[in-house]
Amino acid sequence: MTERKSRYLVTGAGGMLGRDLVTVLGTSDVRQVTAATRTDLDLTDATALHSAVDGHDVVINAAAWTDVDGAETQEEAATEVNGAGVANLARACARTGARLIHVSTDYVFPGDATRPYPEDAPTAPINAYGRSKLVGEQAVTSMLPESGYVVRTAWLYGLHGRNFVTTMLRLAAERDQLDVVDDQLGQPTWSYALAQQLVGLGDAALAGRAPAGIYHGTASGQTTWYGLAREVFALSGLDPERVRPTTSEQFRRPAARPAYSVLGHDRWRAAGLSPMPDWREMLTGALAERGLLSAV
Repeated sequence: MTERKSRYLVTGAGGMLGRDLVTVLGTSDVRQVTAATRTDLDLTDATALHSAVDGHDVVINAAAWTDVDGAETQEEAATEVNGAGVANLARACARTGARLIHVSTDYVFPGDATRPYPEDAPTAPINAYGRSKLVGEQAVTSMLPESGYVVRTAWLYGLHGRNFVTTMLRLAAERDQLDVVDDQLGQPTWSYALAQQLVGLGDAALAGRAPAGIYHGTASGQTTWYGLAREVFALSGLDPERVRPTTSEQFRRPAARPAYSVLGHDRWRAAGLSPMPDWREMLTGALAERGLLSAV
C-alpha cells in the first residue's frame, strides 16, 4: 500500500523564505506542496484562506507585511496583515485540523538584553512592525494551543530578494569603502537553512514529536552588521578592511531597531531537532551556493 504524502501549504511562497521553503519541500517524494504567493492568497480574506487550507496537513506561513519603516506610519495596515491576517489563518487551521507554523521576528523583543532571549522571555516591541507581529504570535498561541508553532527569526538573507548580504556585495562593486553599523548584535540567518529547519519542525509535528509553542529559528553565535559585512567581504575574496565601523546614530531610520537581537534555542531539543548552525558556517554555505565563495 502506498504511503500517503504529507500535504504542505506555503503562504508567501513568492518571497525569499517562501521560495526556499518550496524548494526544500520538493526535495522529498513523501511530501506534497502547494505554493501560494501573495497574489494567489490574501491573508485578510478569511473565506479564501479556509478554502486554501482545507486538505493540508501543515501550513507554513511566510507571508507578512515586511516594510519595517513603512509600518511606522501605516501600523493599522501592517497589523491587518501581520495580526488579523494571521488570526484568519489560525482560525482556518483550527477548523480543518492543519498544523500551523508561523514565522515571526526578534522585533517582538525590546533589544535591551545582555544574554540570549529565551523563547518564553517577556515581549515588548519598540516599533510598529514588532507590535503588529506580536499580535499574530498571540493569535497563533491562543487559537492553536496544541497545533500552533511560532518560529521567530532575525537578520534573514538569501538568494531571492533584497537583503543585507546581497546589498554588501553590490556596494562592494560600487564603492571603495563602506560604513556599517557596529552597535547592533544579532544572528545572521540564511533563509535556505531556516527553510530546512521549518520543514523539519513540520515533519516532527506530524510525527507527534514537536510540542506546540514558540521556537527561535536563528543561527547560532552572534555578530554585528559590521562583523557580518567584513565576513562577507573576506569569504568573497574582497579586502575586509574596506568595511569601517559606525553607529546606529549615523544611520537614523523611521523605525527604531533593537540593539540586541540574539535569541536562545533551547526548545528545539524538545522537538528532537538540533539548533541551527553557527552564522559563519551558514554564510559560507550561502556564498558557495551562489558561486561567490573565494577559493583563497
